Amino acid sequence: MSIATAPRTRLRWLMIALVFLATVINYLDRQTLSVLAPVLQDEFHMSATEYSRIVFAFMLAYTIMNGLSGPIIDRVGTKVGYALTIAWWSGAEVLHALSRGVVSLGIFRFLLGMGEAGNWPAAVRVVAEWFPAEERALASGIFNSGSSIGALIAPPLVAWIVLRMGWPQAFLIVGLTGFVWLAAWSMIYRTPAKTESSASGKQVPMRALLGSRFLWQFTASKVLSDPVWYFYIFWFPQYLKTARGFTLLQIGKTAWIPFLAADVGNLFGGAFSLFLLRRGQASFAAHRLAVILFSALMTAAIPAVLVGSPALAIALVAIAAFGYTASLANMLAIPADAFPKNAVASVWGFASMGAGFGGMLFSLITGPLVDHYSFTPAFMLFGIIPLFAAALVWFLPATPPRNELDATSC
Repeated sequence: MSIATAPRTRLRWLMIALVFLATVINYLDRQTLSVLAPVLQDEFHMSATEYSRIVFAFMLAYTIMNGLSGPIIDRVGTKVGYALTIAWWSGAEVLHALSRGVVSLGIFRFLLGMGEAGNWPAAVRVVAEWFPAEERALASGIFNSGSSIGALIAPPLVAWIVLRMGWPQAFLIVGLTGFVWLAAWSMIYRTPAKTESSASGKQVPMRALLGSRFLWQFTASKVLSDPVWYFYIFWFPQYLKTARGFTLLQIGKTAWIPFLAADVGNLFGGAFSLFLLRRGQASFAAHRLAVILFSALMTAAIPAVLVGSPALAIALVAIAAFGYTASLANMLAIPADAFPKNAVASVWGFASMGAGFGGMLFSLITGPLVDHYSFTPAFMLFGIIPLFAAALVWFLPATPPRNELDATSC
């Protein structure tokens, strides 16, 4: 099977802009609960352990559907697959406004996780369809910066809505934005002609993917790296309230700062690997080196919880968030380095399923740690595990399995 080279047209920037906006909305929906957690904990009399179970419900659905959404999107195509996933998660976000306690909130959170899982498999497929190899880390950084933009916007926006209208309206307003995006996507998106002819070939069999050491080792790295990000997005507002004594207004004014740094990290990570590529580094090598370097920055979480100054703590968390997204911009490009275009959504979905299992495990660990000890051991844990994730990426097989998979699927 021949793999068509992604066309270099100006339209690719419009397409990645649409994916960027979808990712912004994805994280606005996800972060609404994180910002509201201090309010809902009081209203529903939730402990940190009960909140961790709600996070677990989201991660359980997110994990299951990561394994299913990638193959579904590879089968039905990018346009239809992306439309289905954002329609589902936007409807689930609106339902959050009907929550009346821990159980109903957990059910709606489960539904949200089912839909949100499709964003990244669909997004990496858009990148593979529209961008040549040397631009994929940058394109991935651009669309993934939507996650940090959404997380950045959420604290002030949600706090403003809640203080003026109430918490149900926050879920309702944020949820409806997805349907606005859906209308634009339906009118604008198309698949490049060269990719259409390539994609018409046979799908890569799942047994061929599952037989790849590369896939399993890449997935293991995600198991250890992504829970760090989930910790920041789900627990950082509560950390500011519990450990630093911040009010909701103060959280709204400051909780966005690490996510601004994360946004810069997305773009810097992609630009850094592009710099390496233009100086002769192979794509696979450049992306692995970037992952190693930026993962080291994530250890800033350890001193963040030990310093006395809240401002310095926030700054150190911002460095860790920068390191995570700069690393992730390169992680997002690795499946297209190794696998055919009509398999990248499946590969990323499988790896993200592993990340979801990691997220579930570490979310259940975090709640009891906070309840029985403090945030200190949690920050230390999430400052150390990125180093193990980076090592797994560095020691990925030197020869990606593209030839083996091509031979199997043709």
